[in-house]
Amino acid sequence: MTRKLLAALLLIALSGTACASTDPAGGSASSDGAGGSGVTLRVGDQKAGSQALLKAAGLLDGTSYKITWSQFTSGPPMLEAINAGAVDVGGVGNTPPVFAAAAGSKIKVVAAYRQNLAGATILVPQGSPITAPAQLKGKKVAVAKGSSAHYHLLSVLKKAGLSFTDIQPQYLQPADALAAFTSGTVDAWAIWEPFTSQAELQNKARLLVDGNGYVNGLNFQVAAPGALDDKGKDAAIRDFLTRLAKARTWAVGHQPEWAAVWAQETGLPVEVANAAVANTLATPIVIDDSVVTSEQQMADAFGAEGLIPGGLKFSDFVDDRFNDVVAKGQQ
Repeated sequence: MTRKLLAALLLIALSGTACASTDPAGGSASSDGAGGSGVTLRVGDQKAGSQALLKAAGLLDGTSYKITWSQFTSGPPMLEAINAGAVDVGGVGNTPPVFAAAAGSKIKVVAAYRQNLAGATILVPQGSPITAPAQLKGKKVAVAKGSSAHYHLLSVLKKAGLSFTDIQPQYLQPADALAAFTSGTVDAWAIWEPFTSQAELQNKARLLVDGNGYVNGLNFQVAAPGALDDKGKDAAIRDFLTRLAKARTWAVGHQPEWAAVWAQETGLPVEVANAAVANTLATPIVIDDSVVTSEQQMADAFGAEGLIPGGLKFSDFVDDRFNDVVAKGQQ
C-alpha cells in the first residue's frame, strides 16, 4: 500500500471521530500564550485519556484554536495517522515511538511523562496454573504489537530466561485481546490501564507481574514534523502541552473528579475508572539524556530480538523544544 493511499484511508477513517471545538472567548482554562489563533489542532487520544483529563481539570476550553479529537485503540495506529499527516499530536506509551521510528515514520517525541508502573501488567485467568513468568513458555500470550505492553512482555521474558520464540504471541488490539482472554483462547495477556482494572474487576483476572523492575514507565506526546514546522500549529501544540502538564499536576490531588469524568466520557464503569486512575497518574518530565538513553536501550533490545531492524538512533526522533512546559505545569 502506498503512503498516499494510506493517508487517504486514514483521513476517511478519522472523518467520523469525535470533535471538540473550544471557545476563544470563554472557558476556565489558563495557560501561557494565546497559541495558534485560527488553527485547528488535530489530537490523537486513547480511551479519551487526555480529553477527559483536560475536561475534568477545567482546561479544555478557552483556547484560541480549535481541537478535533480522534480516538485510537493503542499507540501504533495513532502514530500511523501522525506519520500520514492525519493527526498533529497524540499521546502514546514508551514503545510505539520505537517501532514507528524503526519503520522510518515521520514523528517527533515532544513531551515525556513518567507513570505508575503498577498499571502495566501481565494477567492470567483466575484459575490459571501459571504462577511465574517462566511458566509462560509455550503459552499463548495476547499483546498489541508495538505497544508499551510489547516491551513489558519482552522484558519479563528476558528476565525469565525466555524469548519471543519460546511463547506463542497473539498480536491483538485490546478489545480483541479482552475477548480472547475471557473466552480462554489465550493463556495470558500483556496490557495496560484501564484494561488491567477492567479485567481484574469484571473478569476476575489474576496479576502475574506488573511493570516494576521491567519497564521505564515513560509515556510521550508525539507530533508530526509538519505540524511543528507550521508556526500556528507549533504555538497551539505548546499551549496544548502546557495545559496537559497543568492537568496532570491537578490530577494528583483530584483523582475522584478525574475518574468521574473519565467514566462519563468513555462509558467505563465507574468502579473501573476509580481503580485505574491511580495507576495512570503521569508526572511531566523533561526529555533529557536519561529518557533518550532508556528508549535507546529498548530499541536495542527489540533489535536484538529481531522484532525491529537494528541500528535505530532514537535521538533522531526527539524534539525537546517544549521542555519548558514542565515547569509551567507546576504554576
